[in-house]
Amino acid sequence: MQAWTQHLIELLALPEYGLITVFIVSFISATLLPLGSEPVVFGLVKINPAMFWPAVLVATAGNTLGGALDWWMGYGVHQVVDKYSHTSQHGRHDRAMRWLQKLGPKACLLAWLPVVGDPLCAVAGWLKFPFWPCVAYMAIGKFARYFLMTGSLIWIFPGVFTGVLGK
Repeated sequence: MQAWTQHLIELLALPEYGLITVFIVSFISATLLPLGSEPVVFGLVKINPAMFWPAVLVATAGNTLGGALDWWMGYGVHQVVDKYSHTSQHGRHDRAMRWLQKLGPKACLLAWLPVVGDPLCAVAGWLKFPFWPCVAYMAIGKFARYFLMTGSLIWIFPGVFTGVLGK
Protein backbone atom coordinates (compact mmCIF):
# COMPACT_ATOMS: atom_id res chain seq x y z
CA MET A 1 0.00 0.00 0.00
CA GLN A 2 2.81 2.41 0.86
CA ALA A 3 4.54 1.69 -2.46
CA TRP A 4 1.31 2.51 -4.33
CA THR A 5 0.88 5.74 -2.37
CA GLN A 6 4.49 6.75 -3.02
CA HIS A 7 4.06 5.99 -6.74
CA LEU A 8 0.89 8.13 -6.86
CA ILE A 9 2.65 11.01 -5.10
CA GLU A 10 5.59 10.81 -7.52
CA LEU A 11 3.22 10.68 -10.50
CA LEU A 12 1.29 13.73 -9.34
CA ALA A 13 4.55 15.61 -8.82
CA LEU A 14 5.24 15.44 -12.55
CA PRO A 15 4.32 18.74 -14.18
CA GLU A 16 2.18 17.15 -16.89
CA TYR A 17 -0.04 15.40 -14.34
CA GLY A 18 0.38 17.57 -11.30
CA LEU A 19 -0.75 20.80 -12.96
CA ILE A 20 -3.78 19.12 -14.52
CA THR A 21 -4.70 17.76 -11.11
CA VAL A 22 -4.20 21.19 -9.51
CA PHE A 23 -6.41 22.81 -12.17
CA ILE A 24 -9.24 20.27 -11.85
CA VAL A 25 -9.26 20.25 -8.05
CA SER A 26 -9.02 24.07 -7.91
CA PHE A 27 -11.88 24.43 -10.40
CA ILE A 28 -14.14 21.96 -8.59
CA SER A 29 -13.34 23.42 -5.18
CA ALA A 30 -14.44 26.87 -6.38
CA THR A 31 -17.90 25.59 -7.17
CA LEU A 32 -20.34 25.01 -4.37
CA LEU A 33 -18.89 21.54 -3.71
CA PRO A 34 -16.99 21.22 -0.43
CA LEU A 35 -13.46 20.46 -1.57
CA GLY A 36 -10.20 22.16 -0.68
CA SER A 37 -7.51 22.68 -3.29
CA GLU A 38 -4.76 24.02 -1.04
CA PRO A 39 -3.45 20.59 0.01
CA VAL A 40 -3.05 19.60 -3.65
CA VAL A 41 -1.15 22.79 -4.46
CA PHE A 42 1.01 22.48 -1.37
CA GLY A 43 1.68 18.78 -2.02
CA LEU A 44 2.85 19.42 -5.56
CA VAL A 45 5.09 22.30 -4.52
CA LYS A 46 6.47 20.41 -1.51
CA ILE A 47 7.49 17.49 -3.71
CA ASN A 48 8.64 19.65 -6.63
CA PRO A 49 9.61 23.15 -5.39
CA ALA A 50 10.35 24.32 -8.94
CA MET A 51 6.60 24.07 -9.59
CA PHE A 52 5.72 26.87 -7.11
CA TRP A 53 4.79 29.55 -9.65
CA PRO A 54 3.16 27.22 -12.20
CA ALA A 55 1.13 25.57 -9.42
CA VAL A 56 0.02 28.88 -7.91
CA LEU A 57 -0.91 30.31 -11.32
CA VAL A 58 -2.73 27.16 -12.47
CA ALA A 59 -4.61 26.93 -9.16
CA THR A 60 -5.54 30.61 -9.46
CA ALA A 61 -6.81 30.06 -13.01
CA GLY A 62 -8.83 26.96 -12.10
CA ASN A 63 -10.28 28.52 -8.97
CA THR A 64 -11.12 31.76 -10.78
CA LEU A 65 -12.88 29.88 -13.61
CA GLY A 66 -14.84 27.96 -10.97
CA GLY A 67 -15.81 31.28 -9.38
CA ALA A 68 -16.87 32.56 -12.80
CA LEU A 69 -19.07 29.46 -13.15
CA ASP A 70 -20.60 30.30 -9.76
CA TRP A 71 -21.26 33.85 -11.01
CA TRP A 72 -23.07 32.47 -14.08
CA MET A 73 -25.11 30.07 -11.93
CA GLY A 74 -26.22 32.95 -9.71
CA TYR A 75 -27.02 35.09 -12.74
CA GLY A 76 -28.98 32.24 -14.36
CA VAL A 77 -30.99 31.55 -11.23
CA HIS A 78 -31.86 35.24 -11.00
CA GLN A 79 -33.00 35.23 -14.63
CA VAL A 80 -35.29 32.25 -13.95
CA VAL A 81 -36.68 33.83 -10.78
CA ASP A 82 -37.32 37.10 -12.63
CA LYS A 83 -39.08 35.25 -15.43
CA TYR A 84 -41.37 33.15 -13.25
CA SER A 85 -41.77 35.27 -10.14
CA HIS A 86 -44.71 37.64 -10.02
CA THR A 87 -43.65 39.45 -6.86
CA SER A 88 -41.13 42.19 -6.50
CA GLN A 89 -37.85 41.30 -4.83
CA HIS A 90 -37.12 44.93 -3.94
CA GLY A 91 -37.00 45.70 -0.24
CA ARG A 92 -36.24 42.10 0.72
CA HIS A 93 -32.48 42.45 0.86
CA ASP A 94 -31.03 42.23 4.33
CA ARG A 95 -28.03 44.14 5.63
CA ALA A 96 -25.53 41.73 4.00
CA MET A 97 -27.09 42.24 0.57
CA ARG A 98 -26.97 46.02 0.96
CA TRP A 99 -23.34 45.75 2.01
CA LEU A 100 -22.56 43.62 -1.05
CA GLN A 101 -24.38 46.01 -3.35
CA LYS A 102 -22.43 48.91 -1.88
CA LEU A 103 -19.11 47.12 -2.54
CA GLY A 104 -20.12 45.92 -6.00
CA PRO A 105 -17.61 43.74 -7.87
CA LYS A 106 -14.93 44.55 -5.25
CA ALA A 107 -16.78 42.15 -2.93
CA CYS A 108 -15.38 39.35 -5.10
CA LEU A 109 -11.95 40.02 -3.58
CA LEU A 110 -13.38 37.98 -0.69
CA ALA A 111 -14.06 34.98 -2.92
CA TRP A 112 -11.02 33.27 -1.38
CA LEU A 113 -12.68 32.97 2.03
CA PRO A 114 -13.64 29.49 3.20
CA VAL A 115 -17.36 28.68 3.38
CA VAL A 116 -18.64 32.08 2.16
CA GLY A 117 -16.30 32.75 -0.79
CA ASP A 118 -17.88 30.40 -3.33
CA PRO A 119 -21.48 31.41 -2.60
CA LEU A 120 -20.31 35.04 -2.74
CA CYS A 121 -19.45 34.54 -6.42
CA ALA A 122 -22.95 33.19 -7.07
CA VAL A 123 -24.47 36.14 -5.19
CA ALA A 124 -22.42 38.51 -7.37
CA GLY A 125 -24.07 36.92 -10.41
CA TRP A 126 -27.48 37.06 -8.73
CA LEU A 127 -26.98 40.77 -8.11
CA LYS A 128 -25.93 41.16 -11.75
CA PHE A 129 -22.56 42.70 -10.91
CA PRO A 130 -20.48 43.21 -14.08
CA PHE A 131 -18.91 39.87 -15.01
CA TRP A 132 -15.34 40.83 -15.96
CA PRO A 133 -14.65 43.11 -12.99
CA CYS A 134 -15.94 40.34 -10.72
CA VAL A 135 -13.63 37.81 -12.37
CA ALA A 136 -10.66 40.19 -12.05
CA TYR A 137 -11.31 40.71 -8.33
CA MET A 138 -11.82 36.96 -7.83
CA ALA A 139 -8.47 36.27 -9.52
CA ILE A 140 -6.65 38.82 -7.34
CA GLY A 141 -8.07 37.38 -4.12
CA LYS A 142 -7.55 33.76 -5.13
CA PHE A 143 -3.97 34.41 -6.30
CA ALA A 144 -3.17 36.10 -2.98
CA ARG A 145 -4.58 33.12 -1.07
CA TYR A 146 -2.58 30.51 -3.00
CA PHE A 147 0.59 32.59 -2.93
CA LEU A 148 0.40 33.34 0.79
CA MET A 149 -0.74 29.90 1.94
CA THR A 150 1.64 27.86 -0.21
CA GLY A 151 4.53 30.30 0.19
CA SER A 152 4.21 30.40 3.96
CA LEU A 153 4.13 26.61 4.20
CA ILE A 154 7.14 26.27 1.92
CA TRP A 155 9.31 29.20 3.08
CA ILE A 156 8.19 30.18 6.59
CA PHE A 157 7.16 26.75 7.95
CA PRO A 158 9.29 24.39 5.84
CA GLY A 159 9.24 21.57 8.41
CA VAL A 160 5.46 21.25 8.41
CA PHE A 161 4.22 18.04 6.78
CA THR A 162 7.77 16.79 6.14
CA GLY A 163 6.98 13.32 7.50
CA VAL A 164 3.74 13.10 5.53
CA LEU A 165 5.27 13.76 2.13
CA GLY A 166 8.56 11.99 2.72
CA LYS A 167 10.92 14.93 2.14
